[in-house]
Amino acid sequence: MAIAKHLPIYKRLAELALLVSELIANWRRPFGFTLDQRVLNECFDLSLLIFRANSASGQERVGHIQQALEKLQVIELSLRLAVDLGVLSPKQHGRTVVLTDDIGRQATGWKKNAAASPEA
Repeated sequence: MAIAKHLPIYKRLAELALLVSELIANWRRPFGFTLDQRVLNECFDLSLLIFRANSASGQERVGHIQQALEKLQVIELSLRLAVDLGVLSPKQHGRTVVLTDDIGRQATGWKKNAAASPEA
């Protein structure tokens, strides 16, 4: 088991959480308060699921990764909504898309690997 903070996916998650924290500081109200906290909480929950997946094995690991991919979808949808509401610019959204795409690719590859392992 690798130390979670050394995993490339974990580093990208930290980058995403930092970027989201910076971006939501400028979101206007009333949309901002509810949506910004949701996105930030989902980022933290996603990091926790990656930690849990790294600590687990077999089908338990696959389950945590699947939950992480679902959280990632919620983050992506929430950020897209922020663009539609005008609290996030398309350029800012583009910065988040680069990170969420990379996280999604890594998680999907990890899930496939975990599902194919003899422990699964």
